[in-house]
Amino acid sequence: MSKIALISLLLFSVAALVSLPAQAGQAAPAAQSDAPKGYQCHDEPITGSGPGFKSSQEESEEEAIANWTEKATKVYPDADWETAKDPSMQCVAQGLYRKCFVTGMPCQPKPAE
Repeated sequence: MSKIALISLLLFSVAALVSLPAQAGQAAPAAQSDAPKGYQCHDEPITGSGPGFKSSQEESEEEAIANWTEKATKVYPDADWETAKDPSMQCVAQGLYRKCFVTGMPCQPKPAE
C-alpha cells in the first residue's frame, strides 16, 4: 500500500474516532466528574493508544490502557487506570481490526496530613 493510502487511512480512522459516539457494547468505565475519594488528580488529561490496529477489541483496549498507564506514571508514579478521573475509551474499526484510544486524568492517593 502506498504512503498516501496509509496516511489517508489513518486520517480517516482518526476522523471517525472524533465524529462517532462510543459504540454500543463497548467496555468503557463510567465517567466520573470528581476525583476518587482520597485521591488528588492531575489537571490535564492524558491520552493513550496501542501501536496499531488489532484483530481483538480486548487486546486493543488493554494496549491503550497500558500506554496510558506508562504516560500517567511519569506524572504520578502510582497512577492507575482504575483511579483515573473522567476516564473514557473510544475504539475505531477498520474492517475486522480495532484501535482504541483512552483519555483520563491520572490520580494518586492524597498524602497523609
